[in-house]
Amino acid sequence: MGRRSRFVLGYILVSALAACGGGGGSALPLPPIVGTGPAVCAGGSADGYSCSNIGLAKHLTLQTLGASSGNDVWGWTDPADGTEYVLMGLNNGTAFVRVSDPENPQLIGLLPTQTSASPWRDIKVYMNHAFIVADGAGSHGMQVFDLTRLRMGGNGQIFAADAMYIDFGSAHNIAINESTGFAYVVGSSTCSGGLHIVDIGDPINPIFADCHSMAGGAHDTQCVSYAGPDIDHAGSEICFNSNENSVVVVDVTNGSPPSTLATVTYPSLGYAHQAWLDDSQRYLIVNDEFDESIFGLQTGTIVIDVTDLDAPSYLYTHRHATNSTDHNLYVVGNRIFEANYTSGLRVLEFTSLATDTLTEVAFFDTYPLNDNVGTDGAWSVYPFFPSGIVAVSDIDSGLFILRPN
Repeated sequence: MGRRSRFVLGYILVSALAACGGGGGSALPLPPIVGTGPAVCAGGSADGYSCSNIGLAKHLTLQTLGASSGNDVWGWTDPADGTEYVLMGLNNGTAFVRVSDPENPQLIGLLPTQTSASPWRDIKVYMNHAFIVADGAGSHGMQVFDLTRLRMGGNGQIFAADAMYIDFGSAHNIAINESTGFAYVVGSSTCSGGLHIVDIGDPINPIFADCHSMAGGAHDTQCVSYAGPDIDHAGSEICFNSNENSVVVVDVTNGSPPSTLATVTYPSLGYAHQAWLDDSQRYLIVNDEFDESIFGLQTGTIVIDVTDLDAPSYLYTHRHATNSTDHNLYVVGNRIFEANYTSGLRVLEFTSLATDTLTEVAFFDTYPLNDNVGTDGAWSVYPFFPSGIVAVSDIDSGLFILRPN
């Protein structure tokens, strides 16, 4: 989710890029790197941002990125040499930033939107290729971009997609199971908004594979090769779908028609927005985007027991000290990294998810104005870089490259 705003400036920029011949790696006179950092977190502050146990390596402004708003963020580590890149979604396209020296990031270039500007863009990576969808952008389809192109040439390039998949136009989100080579697009005009499944085994030749419709469609999903405790589904491919009014577990194992295994809800359900499994695949951690605003509750992190995939059960909701709206979260080991809009990045640690042992151990507030309910501030977080740095995308302020202590 997000706000349907800020289209005009982005559209003007994209039009200007096209006029400059934006295509296969032409040079772009981008502004100099504008932002703050590096700064350690000392006395609860880093360059004016409230923090705890997280320092600021660098902040790149939207001006630097050539956009008027930000959205999703993902990452790519080059297998050839370990170089790390941030892939940040913008209203007018996707930025590629080299961050192996996080205090001196380099904006390698931009891939403009395929159609018009949009506040919703989502990016995932498979076999050194980025797969990008956009919502509210007409016939955008799915862009495929060969990330190895980032190794060549200088900074400030304008790229063109290496391939396009056009069996849908607009789509809200994309997930990829990297162990099977299937992409799962949700929130498109196809499959009733459910799972639009694409075979991306050959990344530059994506092929429609299947469709699974769900009542109300899907907003986000995580699809995995299942290795959890439910022996009845050992080795299956399972998608955990955040379907706005419920969480739906679907078996999408290749060779058999996709089938819904279970639907689960929880108390004070406002909008099941996104979810991620823990490493054991025993627990699903869910964020609800609207429970704070609808029910007047503090920020919530929801835990569902998915030990039995055919009968998952709600366990509890951990309430934070903040009132901010939660958005995207990911799990690394025993830590949950949450992008919680106005309260920025929040890091929770747990000893056992069976009971509420969640404790906030670190934070970096990318939106200093307030911690109110609303959709300003941190959109998403990428905590999977081998180096340990963390990337946070902020709708209003751009890209934050952070160093957890």
